[in-house]
Amino acid sequence: MIKAIIQTLRPYQWTKNSLVFAALIFSLSFFQTDLLLRSFAAFLLFCAASSAVYIMNDLKDLKEDRLHPLKKNRPLPSGKLSAGIAIAIMVLLAATAITGSVVLHRKFAVVLGLYFLLNIGYSFGLKKIVILDVMMVSAGFLLRALAGAAVIDVEASRWLFLCTLMLALMLTTGKRYHEISFLQKEAGNHRKSLSNYNLPLLEAMLLISGGASILTYSLYTISAETINHIGTPNLIYSTLFVVFGVFRYLYLLYVKAEGGDPARLVISDIPFIINGILWICSILFIIYYQNSSLRELINKLQ
Repeated sequence: MIKAIIQTLRPYQWTKNSLVFAALIFSLSFFQTDLLLRSFAAFLLFCAASSAVYIMNDLKDLKEDRLHPLKKNRPLPSGKLSAGIAIAIMVLLAATAITGSVVLHRKFAVVLGLYFLLNIGYSFGLKKIVILDVMMVSAGFLLRALAGAAVIDVEASRWLFLCTLMLALMLTTGKRYHEISFLQKEAGNHRKSLSNYNLPLLEAMLLISGGASILTYSLYTISAETINHIGTPNLIYSTLFVVFGVFRYLYLLYVKAEGGDPARLVISDIPFIINGILWICSILFIIYYQNSSLRELINKLQ
């Protein structure tokens, strides 16, 4: 029972919620303890909210998932977890997330509320509309990043919006590409919108969004606004890790047929993990060392 519940919560998907820390890092606030704790609380609340959404989706798609070659093994479709218990857990998680968000920060609560509304609309019909389904899933990523800005009272920059959106579109499109490649002619029977896609269209969307992900991040690093904000032009060097990350994902998707679940790749693909760690380290070093924040902190600890 416990194992089935944990599987249904999909904790490995919580890596997506790390987007709430983006505004904290790029606003030069990472070492402000109160804001860091606030962001961590926001992360935990989004974990509860996203797990509630996953349960809602599983309950809504129960019939289709029982026919899916992989999803049929999930706890709910396989019968390892009853619908009644799943509903109780979903309600508890949603109530915890909503109540906690109101206590934590009013603006954050609004964004979290939009996240719930977005996913309710997606699950109960909008996911059947071609293109819109991809946009709505991508919007879920975007709301995580915007929530991270709201909870620490900083304005979400245009660059945060664009970079997150382009990355989310690439990952969501990659998921659709993998689904059609894996299910082939049966794809439309498992997800209605898939019958309106084909591989050439999704390949074009992948190339556009993947290229846009690199371009928007690169432009962010060299913009005068960014250089003035962080006090150094050296952020451009972190682009190397972004390029590798995009190319690695496309390699896994096209060559290894493993890109259908980006959240799982983040915790399972060793080169992807190393690259992500190096990117984060480079960001922290360039942004905070150049502004002497990290140096001063280290001196205080010594």
